[in-house]
Amino acid sequence: MANFEVNTIPYDVQQVMAIYNANNEDGTRLGLIAVLEEMRGYLTTDNDADKVLKEHTDAALKLLREMTDAQFDMLDLTVDFPS
Repeated sequence: MANFEVNTIPYDVQQVMAIYNANNEDGTRLGLIAVLEEMRGYLTTDNDADKVLKEHTDAALKLLREMTDAQFDMLDLTVDFPS
């Protein structure tokens, strides 16, 4: 189990998890890991946007692999659209 507080997940990492959780058909931690791994396969190193998204995705995958299902269930994976 990861030693972290849910509210200490970096904002950008939480948003990546929230956005891609919409494609997570079963709503589970393992389902989100699978979605993120698939998306990561499409990223390139040719542009800065992909590089940044890859960094955030890697951080999200690390957290998801370290947390328990109970910790995942505590996450608020609502996308925060700026106004």
